[in-house]
Amino acid sequence: MAGVVTTVGFVGLGAMGLPMARNLVQRGMQVRGFDMRANAVAALAESGGVAAASSAEAARGADVLLLMVVNAAQAEQVLFAGGALDALAPSGIVVLMATCPPGAVAALAARVTATGRGFLDAPVSGGVAGATNATLSVMAAGPQDTFAAAKPALDAVGDKVFHVGERPGQGAVVKTVNQLLCGVHIAVVAEAFSLAAKLGVDLNVILQIMSESAASSWMLKNRGPRMLQHDPEVTSAVDIFVKDLGIVLDAGREAKAALPLAALAHQLFLATSGRGEGAADDSQVIRTYYAMNAGPRRD
Repeated sequence: MAGVVTTVGFVGLGAMGLPMARNLVQRGMQVRGFDMRANAVAALAESGGVAAASSAEAARGADVLLLMVVNAAQAEQVLFAGGALDALAPSGIVVLMATCPPGAVAALAARVTATGRGFLDAPVSGGVAGATNATLSVMAAGPQDTFAAAKPALDAVGDKVFHVGERPGQGAVVKTVNQLLCGVHIAVVAEAFSLAAKLGVDLNVILQIMSESAASSWMLKNRGPRMLQHDPEVTSAVDIFVKDLGIVLDAGREAKAALPLAALAHQLFLATSGRGEGAADDSQVIRTYYAMNAGPRRD
């Protein structure tokens, strides 16, 4: 049975974090949010949340502390150097929702639970659209009672909430597999489109046909239209997949599992970033194919 969550601390009000925090407010929870960007904190306050001046202030006395930060290093900084863990209620639960290496997650969990507080490893998938519409997939790992206690907060941000295991780190493993597929799918769509462009076929026609054929995928339908734009809105940056596919390859190395497609996709995102386009939308990995194949110029 799910627990009762009334107060939530939220750290990391970025493109996904802010709409997630707003959805928690919509569910009637008191949400105290912090981000290094004052405008993001102000935006949460305008939506009914409470502005916090620090991560510790956001966490003070909260039932649940959600961390939507960039990586495990930031989570460690927030929890320990930033004082958020000490400020959290003694029975509070830390929910780490960032994409992090499984080993790093397990190490953070051990430090948190040593204080008597709970820890859930709960990365998410679904992008900005999922965060906005509360339709994220949540891959949570931790003791069943901890999962049950935090579930109202998870249900407020996602409509596909899975308990994937009892040990923190298992959620990170599931997210790692997810990101392997996502990164490879984006790269292969870019490869297919670049071939069509090289041969002079209208990419609008290709997108329309492939979206309704056996070759279709969620990534083709989502990223394909943005590949056709010169400078699309950034919903997930190239550098995110440089990081995430790096985590995939590290996991493969630790498990001694060969991941040749993931490695190639990582190189393509890395090449795009290396040309100074790491902040571009991840669909723009297609620019690397155009550079290799003398395709349409995008500068």
